[in-house]
Amino acid sequence: MKKEPPKPYRKPLRPRAVQTHEVRIIGGLLKRTKLPVADKPGLRPTPDRVRETLFNWLGQDLTGWRCLDAFAGTGALGIESASRGAAAVLLVENDAALVAQLKCSVDQLHLTGVQVLRGDGLSALKQAPPASLEVIFLDPPFDADVFAAAVQAAGQAVSASGFVYLEAPTRWTDAHLQSAGLQIYRYLKAGAVHAHLLQRARATEV
Repeated sequence: MKKEPPKPYRKPLRPRAVQTHEVRIIGGLLKRTKLPVADKPGLRPTPDRVRETLFNWLGQDLTGWRCLDAFAGTGALGIESASRGAAAVLLVENDAALVAQLKCSVDQLHLTGVQVLRGDGLSALKQAPPASLEVIFLDPPFDADVFAAAVQAAGQAVSASGFVYLEAPTRWTDAHLQSAGLQIYRYLKAGAVHAHLLQRARATEV
């Protein structure tokens, strides 16, 4: 019986190191600070390019602003606001593991003006006093059926000169926003992301 030739020796493969996902703060006091990103389905941090554009639209100085990040995820939008001087930032997140991670980041960065709340973002929007917030961030999971209700609630909670940031899988128009009393101020598409910055609708002159 013919013997098979000996197989060449192959060095055992080392297990790959677990990849660490991070998102960085772009501007302000915490510039270049990295926030951890959990490997969770549906968790989709706002891309750096989009966040940079968004805060160019808002202005670099958010001193004294009151902010609500209604579907916080990594907290990048709310913490970016705090980095740029926002006086009060509420991060609302429903996932227990993400809430624990947010609290850890806030504690490590000594962000006394940032509060983390485990709960439903839509409920937080509805409970916000009317016209009480300078900026509201709406970035729910793209498969969540909350966009219309969240925009409607945000239209009530945002101040007269404030802004609502909406990140969605499709483009919104002023016609979609009419019932919420909002209109588009700026718009950007980056890959699958449609980024809208909204303001209170101006009354049309007769």
